[in-house]
Parts: sequence; C-alpha cells; structure tokens
Amino acid sequence: MQVTANLAMGKLEQANQAAEQLVDLTLSMHAFTLQALVKTAQGNDQEALQNFRYALEVEEAGELSHSARTRTLLGRFYYERGDLQRAKDFYQEALRIAPNDASALLNLAQLELRQGHYRAAERYYHRVAQQQVSPTVFDPLILRGQAQIKAAQGDRTGAETLWAEAETQLRQSVGSISLGHRRDLARLLLERGHSQDIAEAVSLMAAEVQLRRDADTLGTYAWALTEAKRWQEAQSIIQTALDSGIRSAKLWHQAAAIAQATGNKAEANTYFQKVRAIDPNFNEKARRAMHLGVGLGS
Repeated sequence: MQVTANLAMGKLEQANQAAEQLVDLTLSMHAFTLQALVKTAQGNDQEALQNFRYALEVEEAGELSHSARTRTLLGRFYYERGDLQRAKDFYQEALRIAPNDASALLNLAQLELRQGHYRAAERYYHRVAQQQVSPTVFDPLILRGQAQIKAAQGDRTGAETLWAEAETQLRQSVGSISLGHRRDLARLLLERGHSQDIAEAVSLMAAEVQLRRDADTLGTYAWALTEAKRWQEAQSIIQTALDSGIRSAKLWHQAAAIAQATGNKAEANTYFQKVRAIDPNFNEKARRAMHLGVGLGS
C-alpha cells in the first residue's frame, strides 16, 4: 500500500524505500514487480528490467494472477519504448497463464490499434466485454478504445455514440477517486475533441492533481492546459512531470508540442529527439492510442 500510494502521489523516494523494505521482507514476485514499477517511474530503466527479471526468477507455481500481471506490466514497459513485438510476446504469455486477463487483453487491443490493425483490436475489446458479468472499471476504457477505432475508420457518428456511452458511465462514478474516473473522464473529453469540453477537462484535472501527482496524471493535466492554450501553465506542469526522471515518449512529445506552439523551435527539436530516443516508432497512431493501456504509464 505504501508503494502504490506514494507512486500515485509522485513521492518516488518514499515509494522506493517502501519497495526496498518489501523486497527485503519477502523476496517475492509481487515485491520485485512493485520495485520495477518504482524504478520505471524514476527513469531507471536498466534497474527496472533487472527487477522484472528477479520477479520472474522467484516465480512460484500457482501464482497465476501475479505471474500474469508481471508479464503484462513488462509488456507495457516494452510498449512504451516502441518494442511492440516484445510487448506482444509478454501480453500473450500472460494470456497463456490467465486466458481471461482483462489487462493483457486491453493492452493487446491498444497495441493492435496503434498498428492500425482495427479488426484485431476490436476482437480483443469484444473478448474483454464478453467476460464482464457486471459493470467494471474497464467498461469505459473498452468504449473509448472502440470509439478510437470508429474515428480512425472515418465513422465519426459511431465514434461519438461510443464516447457518449463511456461519458455517461464515467459521470455516474466520477466521485470515485480511487478508481481514477475523474482523470478518465478528462481524457475522454480531450480525445473526443469538442472545444466546449476543454474547460471542464482543465477543471477535472486541476482537482485530480490535488490528490494524485504521478507523471501520467500531470501529463493529462498538461494536455488539458495545452488544449486551453494556457501555454505557460502547461509548460510548468509538463516540466514537473519530466523532473521525476521518467522516460516517457508521450510526455516528451507533449513538451515538444508546447515548445513548438510557443515558437521555441530549437527546444521543440531537442524534445522530439528525446521522443525518438525513447520510442523510435512513436507516431500519430501511437499518440491517439497512448491513454488506452492498463498499468505502467497508461
């Protein structure tokens, strides 16, 4: 709890201390995976990978949920760095262990969407939706992903219908802070691209960052501020996110877009180089799919 709570609040040193204590106490797959998440948030990629490897080395028979989760998160690690084949391999390995793992299925859908494989992405969304016997936190994410597929295929009417359904679900539960519905609603409003929604997205994220200050949440706030053309505030927030040390192509891309909009071409070019260094395959399709994953910088 200390690890995850401190990660959410952006208190990375405290999260790291708690993770080290947990590893010392248990030497378990779960503990090493949490430590890998902390190292990733700090931008220590090699240490993160080493901790993922330790997690797999101490894996025990019967740890199905932890085994699938670790592989899914390791897949996310590679996805965020543009190594899509390795990411896919880990997601599929997670599904061999837990065939109905929603996180692995959703992340595979994101990966296929990013590559323009819309039928494959839709199949994964359908699999997740089929196995939900009651409403879950994943339902709005499924609808948002399906909306992006429709939009990419030129069916704006179909996309709007799906976004509206997801919006209704999120508004019904937006007070549930622990599940992040406020951030998800802001992302939906920004993805949909209606100018009249921008002020609400800014308001939602201004409230959210009072509670959660991880780099991904700050990045969403900066995105909302960018859409509102509040450039100085957006630049300040995205810089705070990057100061954590996290290696994130999408955050550096946001920083580059802000620099470009404010006329700082040299700075923008430097930031775009950082994007390519982290994820050489980051493109417009990757940008559209960037908030449709589960875990590790979703």
